[in-house]
Amino acid sequence: MTDGPVQNYRALTDEGEIAHDPAQERAVRHLQRLHDALADWRPGLKTGRLRFFGLGQPVSPPEGIYLWGDVGRGKSMLMDMFFETAPVAQKRRVHFHEFMAETHERIFAWRKQEKAGKTKGDDPILPVASQIAREATLLCFDEFQVHDIADASILGRLFTRLFELGVVVVATSNRAPSGLYEGGLNRHRFLPFIDLVEEAMEVVPLDSDTDYRLDRMNGMPVYYAPLDMGADRKMDACFDSLTNNLKPKPRTLAVKGRAVEVPQAVHDVARFSFADLCAKPLGAADYLKIAECFRTVFIDHIPELSAANRNEAKRFVTLIDAFYERKVRLVASAAVEPQALYKSGDGSFEFERTVSRLMEMQSADYLDAHTP
Repeated sequence: MTDGPVQNYRALTDEGEIAHDPAQERAVRHLQRLHDALADWRPGLKTGRLRFFGLGQPVSPPEGIYLWGDVGRGKSMLMDMFFETAPVAQKRRVHFHEFMAETHERIFAWRKQEKAGKTKGDDPILPVASQIAREATLLCFDEFQVHDIADASILGRLFTRLFELGVVVVATSNRAPSGLYEGGLNRHRFLPFIDLVEEAMEVVPLDSDTDYRLDRMNGMPVYYAPLDMGADRKMDACFDSLTNNLKPKPRTLAVKGRAVEVPQAVHDVARFSFADLCAKPLGAADYLKIAECFRTVFIDHIPELSAANRNEAKRFVTLIDAFYERKVRLVASAAVEPQALYKSGDGSFEFERTVSRLMEMQSADYLDAHTP
């Protein structure tokens, strides 16, 4: 066994950085198995007496891993340990929604080339898969979820070709493969993809009883008012704690052909300003997409609201409704407490439900609830 995720996990537990969790240790051993297999494999590797002449039988790539479990169980942390030490030159880690948005862009670009007569064929999936395979022989996906029928319609053919080309896939998800695209339109057509995942990847449940992210949030305020340097510092400290001090990156979500920009994201934690979410022409579909992609959302600098900024206030109401229904954990800084956010006058009555929900979203019962 070479150095890899097991060694990193034991180092962190020995140093007291994280608590030992038997479920995490079982999962990390599966990741170590793949780490060791990758050390002995490379694309194009062949076996047999004629391998020295470029002939012989190709060696099958190692079986990938589909790691799934409830929110906050440590999936992203274990993926960090695996990806950092994976002995592969061409490797990529990407949020699954971002990967699919890129894939649709590649398909669109191919169709433009086809219309211009610069390429041949009528199926963009094969050339797009080949392009992806040339860029990375190890693909690691965070938050593998399928909600979009456009994604569901191409996943089977896309991943069949990626596996044929020797791409090794590791994915984390809040759902078992059998729960993907549950309730989706024409789901029966998606079922072969589930069979493909279960056949081509090792499905590893991370069945820990502890929600470590919730543990970090317990006893931590999630609503900071008034707006001052102290509130900013506390928001920063809370964000750093929930993201293990990882550097956030911007992310783009595709919503009905439009781009919704996420200024800061680390795994399933996102951070916006109030202006990012409510001063722009966003609507319910955008907020629901954010709720699908992120379990915890930070919102900085919520101002006092009134008829003077009624459009922003209406968007904020829609935003909180979407987050509340999807049980998104909200951490926010605001000018005043929820009860005083909307000044009396036109629109204040409609805001009463939002105030009630903002209060409930600070409760331990709400924070403890989540959708998988």
